[in-house]
Amino acid sequence: MLNPEKKLGFQVIASAWLAVFCLFGYRATFSVLLDPMQADLGWTVGQVSLGYSLMMTVYALTAFASGVIIDRWGPRPAYAVGAVFGALGFFLTSQVQTYPAYLASYAIFAGIGTGMLWVSSTVSVRKWFVGPNYARMWGWAFMGAPVSQVILSLGVENILTTVDWRAAMQALSLVILGSLLLATLLSKKNPENYGLQPGGGTKPLPGSTWTLKQAYSSFAIWGAILAFFFSLVGEFLIWTQVVMFWVREIGLPLGTATNLYVLIGLSGIVLMPLMGVIADRVVAKQEKEARGRKIMLIFAPLSGVIACILLFSTSFSLLGGAISAILFTVYWAIEPGGVAGYAGAIFGRASLGKIWGLATLICMGSGPALGTFMGGFLYDISGTYLYSILFALVSFFLSAVFAFFLPLKAKKGIN
Repeated sequence: MLNPEKKLGFQVIASAWLAVFCLFGYRATFSVLLDPMQADLGWTVGQVSLGYSLMMTVYALTAFASGVIIDRWGPRPAYAVGAVFGALGFFLTSQVQTYPAYLASYAIFAGIGTGMLWVSSTVSVRKWFVGPNYARMWGWAFMGAPVSQVILSLGVENILTTVDWRAAMQALSLVILGSLLLATLLSKKNPENYGLQPGGGTKPLPGSTWTLKQAYSSFAIWGAILAFFFSLVGEFLIWTQVVMFWVREIGLPLGTATNLYVLIGLSGIVLMPLMGVIADRVVAKQEKEARGRKIMLIFAPLSGVIACILLFSTSFSLLGGAISAILFTVYWAIEPGGVAGYAGAIFGRASLGKIWGLATLICMGSGPALGTFMGGFLYDISGTYLYSILFALVSFFLSAVFAFFLPLKAKKGIN
């Protein structure tokens, strides 16, 4: 039998896993649904893709609201809103016949639904686990992302062989609703509400409170934002262009290129918790948690730099492409949770929701769009993916540079 502290902590991780599973389910299935939607509705690929772009904009705006919610009431209200709007995003989109209806249903409902999931899941785990306990616990929660990427994307692909995209979206709406309702039931408020302190124990641990003005007057938060922003630029360029790079630049069959891409998700199932353990061991050896998180935030984008270089070796051997895919997974396993962990180490837990919610709005509202756009734009004007991959490489390198200059403390907030 689990003791009460471990039982509550397990429920926090399980609820965050489900939230991440649903969030990345939206991202993983869009590329699979794009072609049949475009063919059936008669719209251009750009028109259909605009719905996803607008969804990410609404997602970023909603992320800040979810951070305010979790600071006050914990993640349960955010997961509940995510369940309703996330399910409606798929279901209402499956009913559309006109383009304005598509933009409204997918961008607004899906944007609000997914926007309630990222900050609430990362911050809830951070509020429950600190120091050398955070990264491995977040690693288990973040494992929901690659599981979703593999299961839902391949599942939808198989469903589409027997039914149309509308039926596939309706099935996804049920998956989202059921998963997030379960996450809502399992979720917990902050540990202080149960007379606990982060990571276990029975003595409440108060933390410093910060206003947004105080936090955003420090280089710590802006350094973290810049490190995360540039990593997202490189990441989303790779996610959206790497399959076509392998096909058009290297000459691989589409099936082989897709399998290499799926390897990112498959390896993530193992590497998410494993890199969490490694990150926590690095933290445990440092005098300050912030130093350990900083080290990992330097290492993660450098993995992306090496992965970009190895992409070109795919022309000589598939092994190079496979190693590149795994290194991208290493980056992915560390960066998103690691930068939230650094922010938590600097600013504490009491005000982390709103602080990191606003950072997420800034980063997710710009980084993914820029990376996706530049990947296609540079290919269009040059006829080669060389410059797109180099752009991603430089973006990852700049992320490492800003991480190198991250401070280990900031001016203390008001107690």
